[in-house]
Amino acid sequence: MPRLSMPGLFALEGKSALVTGGSRGIGLEIARGLVAAGVEVTISSRKADAVEAAAGELGCRGIPADLSDPGGCRALAAEIDGPLHILVNNAGASWGAPLEDFPDLGVDKVLDTNVQGVFRLTTELLPRLREAASEEDPARVVNIGSIDGIRVPPMENYSYSASKAAVHMLTRHLAKRLASDRITVNAIAPGPFQTKMTASFLGDPESRELVASTVPLGRIGTPEDLVGLTTFLCSRAGSYLTGAIVPLDGGITGCG
Repeated sequence: MPRLSMPGLFALEGKSALVTGGSRGIGLEIARGLVAAGVEVTISSRKADAVEAAAGELGCRGIPADLSDPGGCRALAAEIDGPLHILVNNAGASWGAPLEDFPDLGVDKVLDTNVQGVFRLTTELLPRLREAASEEDPARVVNIGSIDGIRVPPMENYSYSASKAAVHMLTRHLAKRLASDRITVNAIAPGPFQTKMTASFLGDPESRELVASTVPLGRIGTPEDLVGLTTFLCSRAGSYLTGAIVPLDGGITGCG
C-alpha cells in the first residue's frame, strides 16, 4: 500500500453518513464536523421542527424518526439509499429519579432508545453499510456510549448508566460479528460536555467550573474533541480499530 499524506490519512470527503440525534448536543457537533469534512450527511431526530432547523443550519438532509420504536428504525433505514460509509448512533434518552420512585417509563423509554434503537437501526442498515465497505476502507459504526457506562455515576440515572454499559458491550459484540463484513464498530464514551442533557449540572459557569475541577485535564469537553475523535474513527487513520470503547473524558475514568 502506498504511503498516505497526513491530510489523506484523515480525509472523509465524498463519504456518506447518518447521524442520529443530530439536531442538538453531541450529535449536532459531530454532524457539523462531518459536513465540514466534505461528508454527505443525513441527520435524524425525533422532533421534526428541530431536525428541519438543524438540517437548514448545516446544509444537510434531515429526517424525523423515533428510534425507540421498531417502525421508526425501519422507516429511517428505508430513507437511506446507496452505500452508507458512516453510521453514528447518537440518539439517546435519560431519566433521573430517586431509587424508590424510579418509574417503569424511565426504564422502558431509556432502554428502548439507547439500546434497542442502536441495535435495530444498525441491523436495518447493514445492506447499506456492506455496500460501502471494502478491505482497504471499512464502513464505520460509531456508537455514543458514556463514562456512566464505565463507572458508577453520582446521579440517580439508573436506567441511563445501565443502557450505556449495554451499548458498550453491544459495540464489542457487533464488532466481532461484522469484522468479516469489513465493518468496524467502535464506541465513544463521553465525559462532561455542554449539552441539553447535561444542563442540570453544567447549566451555569459556577457549575461548569466545579465539574471541570473534577476532571484531571481541568476542563469540560469541546466540539473539537468530539469531531477529532470521530474523524479518526471514520478515516483511514482508524481503519484498523474495532471493538474499542474510547473514553473521551479528560482522564476521569483512566486516571481515577
